[in-house]
Amino acid sequence: MRLEGKVAIVTGGGAGFGEGICRRFAAEGARVVVNDVNEQDGRRVADAISDAGGEARFMYADVSRDDDTGRLVAEAIARYGRLDIMVNNAGVPQRAQPMEDVTEDEFDRIFSVNVKALYWSAKHTVPFMREAGRGCIIHTASTAAISPRPGLVWYNGSKGAVNTITQGMAVELAPHRIRVNAVCPVAGETQMLAEFLGGEVTPEVHAKFLSTVPLGRLSQPADVANAVLFLASDDAAFLTGVCLPVDGGRTI
Repeated sequence: MRLEGKVAIVTGGGAGFGEGICRRFAAEGARVVVNDVNEQDGRRVADAISDAGGEARFMYADVSRDDDTGRLVAEAIARYGRLDIMVNNAGVPQRAQPMEDVTEDEFDRIFSVNVKALYWSAKHTVPFMREAGRGCIIHTASTAAISPRPGLVWYNGSKGAVNTITQGMAVELAPHRIRVNAVCPVAGETQMLAEFLGGEVTPEVHAKFLSTVPLGRLSQPADVANAVLFLASDDAAFLTGVCLPVDGGRTI
């Protein structure tokens, strides 16, 4: 097993890409802390992993908040005695619309969850990993960070920040043997898809979007989970600062 004995926190682990990452990590031997603001979804994922013979525990935290993030990390370390992998996957979408129509509250929420959460995560995980002399941090960015599209300006900007933060952290933390990478998925068959496509996924809108992906389909949680697993594993021991498209060729 590629993550045998390791401990991972996955934020936004109750659905979509996060759920896929949690399940894949557990199948590879990791002890997984499933974090989400939706307690029902988070517990469902943790219980499903446990029922399948894995090790998982749900922990509530709003990762846009300092105190919540600090408690999440502290409780995970207190329970398992270590923290090897931090996956900052929690994120919120922007509904496709003209940039000036996005309200200030919507803008603040996008940047609070998609960007500031990385600051809180680093504040609480990096000191522990630095002391341990090892660690792996993975961020979920987006193809929006590489190839911005109209109607998603503020979301594009938030994910562009994720990629730049990833690379800056990678350089700063490399001397401490802490690797920092990101995945950049194309939109997937998740609950966020309708927002990205303007609120309604009609057959015509769906087909138009698919036509922009050379491999002819949207991403699935398993696609993202497999990429994150690789970056978290020792197979990627010499990779840091990578922002890996998981996009079927969309950003080419």
